[in-house]
Amino acid sequence: MKLRNKYVAIWGVIASLLFLTSALPTAYGLDFPMSTHIDVDPTASSLPAPDAPPLTAAALYGSIDLAATPLGSVLSSDIALVSSLSRQVEMARTIVGAKIVAKTILAQEYGMNSSQFSCLNNLWTTESHWNYKAHNYRSGAHGIAQALPAEKMNVIADDWRTNPVTQIRWGLRYITARYNTPCGAWSHFKRARYY
Repeated sequence: MKLRNKYVAIWGVIASLLFLTSALPTAYGLDFPMSTHIDVDPTASSLPAPDAPPLTAAALYGSIDLAATPLGSVLSSDIALVSSLSRQVEMARTIVGAKIVAKTILAQEYGMNSSQFSCLNNLWTTESHWNYKAHNYRSGAHGIAQALPAEKMNVIADDWRTNPVTQIRWGLRYITARYNTPCGAWSHFKRARYY
């Protein structure tokens, strides 16, 4: 029975990976890995025992709880992560949602408070009105943070044209590297009209 459960778990993971890789590679602006490595115990028999009863779909899917196996719990957490990230991307496609995502990233990943977000809000409202589709045809600046040239955002991900979270992450990285804080960037912008 243990061997059968092992095969069911392995084939369940393989089927899930095939499903994920057959989905659009950038569904909701997320990139799925296109190669997968699965470790298989080389000492295990690759075929079921000759006297083992044939496996039916009910036996395959009803005989194991993937969430209870270590392999299944990893798969479940990966699916939950992808679901959470896709919800974040969809939420950030709106002005209010983009502000919530930026404020959360600013607080959780950069340890900055709401006064820093206030400066960021002033800056990006002036630059793009938090519109991830904003594009300056004269300069070529693009997105919420108005990256110039826009291709700079490739350092975060190559979905920068359509993914507002990529744009937010790039903008925060740029601001902290160049001005230390959003308030530093806002101060510079008020003097020079760019940041």
